[in-house]
Amino acid sequence: MIVNSNAMEWQEAGEGYPAGTKMKLLHDSDNGRTAILQIPKGFKMEGHSHIKDEQHFVLKGQYEIGEIAYKQGTYHYIHHKVTHGPFTSKTGAEILVVWY
Repeated sequence: MIVNSNAMEWQEAGEGYPAGTKMKLLHDSDNGRTAILQIPKGFKMEGHSHIKDEQHFVLKGQYEIGEIAYKQGTYHYIHHKVTHGPFTSKTGAEILVVWY
């Protein structure tokens, strides 16, 4: 499977995401989901957990969890059922997110 994300349009991320959050859904199946999230400057999202492991790779900008800043180039692995967040972003960011 090959996807050119540059040829895709940004879509509203939808339910569960703050207004202004956009998404390019690269892959979606029973085995997992891969997306690029575009979070706006001033982004705020409460802590939560998932039934699947989650991976983040920051492509542009940064987001924060408490005092820790996850900057461009940072990889973050989150085990399933572990609460993560709350999230904020002072600058906005684009993040590759993988759930599996």
